[in-house]
Amino acid sequence: MARETRGLVQGGRSGRAEEWLDPEAPGEDQPEADFAPDATLVGGIPEGLTPEGVAERSELASYLGRAVYPAYRDQIIDRLVENNAPTRLVTVVRDLPADAQYENAGSIAQALGLGHEEQRF
Repeated sequence: MARETRGLVQGGRSGRAEEWLDPEAPGEDQPEADFAPDATLVGGIPEGLTPEGVAERSELASYLGRAVYPAYRDQIIDRLVENNAPTRLVTVVRDLPADAQYENAGSIAQALGLGHEEQRF
């Protein structure tokens, strides 16, 4: 069934045959529907991290991927350059010790002083 509905889910357009069957957007006098009206749906910040630290770690991880680990500083820099990471990320990683091995983005973030999660689950 997932294969049969794939085009509808990933198509980026309505799956309805008739345009009049599509749901309408709320009117000017109607509020937007929100699952969490008093909060954002971005997610929480784990203990031991700051919002900026989470964003920096996330950006770093997005340019590194999973295949690079375990890695040393020079391997991490090579991967960042290969994936066209911003110069500021490459510059920050150059300050890491060359002889330390990093197991994941969390260990890199901790070495950079961005903090680390006290308890993940």
